[in-house]
Amino acid sequence: MLLDTFGRQAVDLRVSLTDRCNLRCTYCMPEEGLQWLGKPDLLTDEEIVRLVSLAVRDLGVREVRFTGGEPMLRPGLVSIVSACAELEPRPELSLTTNGIGLARTATALHRAGLDRVNVSLDTLDADTFFTLTRRHRHQDVLDGLAAAEAAGLAPVKLNAVLMRGVNDHEAADLLAWCLERGYELRFIEQMPLDAQHGWDRSQMVTAEEILDRLHARFALTPEGAGTRGAAPAERWLVDGGPASVGVIASVTRPFCRACDRTRLTADGQVRNCLFATGETDLRSALRAGATDAEIGALWRAAMWGKKAGAGIDNPEFLQPDRPMSAIGG
Repeated sequence: MLLDTFGRQAVDLRVSLTDRCNLRCTYCMPEEGLQWLGKPDLLTDEEIVRLVSLAVRDLGVREVRFTGGEPMLRPGLVSIVSACAELEPRPELSLTTNGIGLARTATALHRAGLDRVNVSLDTLDADTFFTLTRRHRHQDVLDGLAAAEAAGLAPVKLNAVLMRGVNDHEAADLLAWCLERGYELRFIEQMPLDAQHGWDRSQMVTAEEILDRLHARFALTPEGAGTRGAAPAERWLVDGGPASVGVIASVTRPFCRACDRTRLTADGQVRNCLFATGETDLRSALRAGATDAEIGALWRAAMWGKKAGAGIDNPEFLQPDRPMSAIGG
């Protein structure tokens, strides 16, 4: 098992397949992009499958989510999913994506064994989409969402970040749109993980503000006690249910006490927290011929040293050097 000194067990593995992305979201990276990892630095498909297999077989991981950057840019994505779907015990497999390219691959991913997808979409307006992402790909995302639903990658979840003065007025519209289509919406507070370190706490749209905007149009009822578990999103039933909406308030309502995640970057580094300032190198051990037992010991040690909390709610919080695109969601 992957335990820490506070008794938390990491059963949810986030695997970044690439640090590259085909969007340039203002809250993530500069317009010119970043210096991407070179191919020799990336884990190979076989190395990814070996580490996921180790995590599932020996370390107690039950859920695996593929992230990026943008994981759809990984050429071997479908084969990686297929190999992981054959593991015993079989983990739940999901994908976090911006939806671009999903229209042509959703069926193949579902057939390979992918269970569901989380798609990022911050706005219903194409012009606002361009303002936020610096790319004219809004329709591609909408097509990807529809394809995911048609392929059976359910429930389709939608992640949205609200930016003050840009799309924060769309909160209720986004929820209404998702309710009409049966998508599960999760709002995410903007986090200090942008490459340009431009995050400003005072400009962040908080969970409280998001809920105020939703309350203006919908009746929201908190889910019953004990239903959240280790999920990062607090959820509310909308107009009596059964549909719900969630808010991931990493900054103003951190959920570190119940965290059950471990992260593997595209270059083979274990991170015991999204906001960690240190990493444990599995890639070097892997390529030096380490056994599964030796790699597992490294992974366990990395998680054992996990802090009680990220400290993101502290005004003196220091942002990690690696941006979200390099860490994985």
